[in-house]
Amino acid sequence: MARVLVTGATGFIGTHAVEHLVAAGHDIHCISRGGGDIPNVNWHRADLLGDEMALTALVSDIQAESLLHLAWTVAPGKFWNDPENLTWVAASLWLYRAFATAGGRRMVIAGTCAEYDWSAAHASKPLDEQSSAATPATLYGQAKKSTHDLLAAAARLDGLSLASGRIFSPYGPREKPGRVVSDVVMNLLRGQTVETTEGTQLRDFMHVSDVAAAFVALLDHDTTGAVNIATGIDLPLSRVLREIAALIGQPDLLRLGARAMAANDPPRLAASVSRLREEVGFVPKYDLISGLADTIEWYRRQLESPGTN
Repeated sequence: MARVLVTGATGFIGTHAVEHLVAAGHDIHCISRGGGDIPNVNWHRADLLGDEMALTALVSDIQAESLLHLAWTVAPGKFWNDPENLTWVAASLWLYRAFATAGGRRMVIAGTCAEYDWSAAHASKPLDEQSSAATPATLYGQAKKSTHDLLAAAARLDGLSLASGRIFSPYGPREKPGRVVSDVVMNLLRGQTVETTEGTQLRDFMHVSDVAAAFVALLDHDTTGAVNIATGIDLPLSRVLREIAALIGQPDLLRLGARAMAANDPPRLAASVSRLREEVGFVPKYDLISGLADTIEWYRRQLESPGTN
């Protein structure tokens, strides 16, 4: 059992990660502005963007061996070029220093596939952590990459182990509105027509519980550097949407091709998962159908009894 400090514990991925950590029997300490309601967790009310000295003192008091840093600005549709990304770079660097000074040994941060070059020439094959170009086109991607690069350099000097999980396309229970899978599921469950693009974009969709479990596996391993968090299977968005409509029993409400595709929407975002599979030893639990069925059931319960987990 290790003492683990978690940020972003009340977020989409964070809630699932904490549940996996609880199941593994770790001594879990979570920093959150509003606290949390997951049992068997030590909740510490604090603002990562607030008083830096108070945060340093709190981290020093917790004395965690491992740190899973998931907190960041992720408002749908806004975060790509939100200036708040810069604030989170600074907060992450300060958090690292507090953790390292307190004797922390292992840190895993949430990265993103947006750290890669998404142009057609580079995204035509699976994106690989060691050979694919990492030239982000958005402030969000650049902020995440810069954070990893700075922390990795510092970790080498401090003798601290650091890894970054590059997330691709998570979906599943507790996803905020404004994301494609959650919006399509909710609208179809309500019996509403859903208009989408043709859905030719190839994406690697991964159930959020598997994303969270992969982060926990990475935290418990000694792999360093960037590691893609994905299934290794990229599918047309249209396939995913048709499966959702079929599982809900509303295929006639899905209008593929009713909306134009955004000019900057990359045709393919596929992930190489050799590091995750071979080095970390992680294999996802859910395939596409079981993952979508679990997601649909969760949202169905939300419609019937709001607030049900």
